[in-house]
Amino acid sequence: MQWRQHGWRACHASLWLAISLLFASTAHAFDLKDLSRQLSEPAVIRGPFIQEKRLRALPQPLVSQGTFVLAKEYGLLWLLKTPLQQDYRINSQGIARRDATGWQMLPGKSADAQQNHLFFAVLQGDSAELERDFELNLQGDGHAWTLQLTPRSLLLKQVFTRIDISGGAYVQRIQLAESQGDSTVLRMPDSTSSASLNDSERADLAQ
Repeated sequence: MQWRQHGWRACHASLWLAISLLFASTAHAFDLKDLSRQLSEPAVIRGPFIQEKRLRALPQPLVSQGTFVLAKEYGLLWLLKTPLQQDYRINSQGIARRDATGWQMLPGKSADAQQNHLFFAVLQGDSAELERDFELNLQGDGHAWTLQLTPRSLLLKQVFTRIDISGGAYVQRIQLAESQGDSTVLRMPDSTSSASLNDSERADLAQ
């Protein structure tokens, strides 16, 4: 009888321990709100990027490189350096591309505009924006996480099969798998944050 009481108490204690651990892990689970808060916290994030575009018709990927500047209060500068130089600015007014005469707004439905708008939403952690167009599946924690985007609409399904994003304090990698078999991998391995823009960045984003 005494053994049974001890055994029951041990089982009872184990059950409560398991329940406590379950609630503790649930309470501290890393969710989309946590990710949005983490990615949108820095005032300014900047760094280099490397983009590889793999086309079915080509044996080697097309590689482009540049830098980006993401300012929470202003928008995103996407500055392509190689193989050609081309600057983009994304903010609440839309997407603009710089030419010899200055910044020119792009049609909202252009391929460049749509892809850069997606990058903007991802980099600033705008899960509400992303959820309008994609099913989101987040795994991991604040130090190492992955986010899978599955298109909702028929229009997006004609372009993408899925988008995989991974990172830690900042977004580090974005992979876009396209419906026609092509793919794009964007890597941002050395991003840093700061409290403010420099004069040149502020002038470009404030226009």
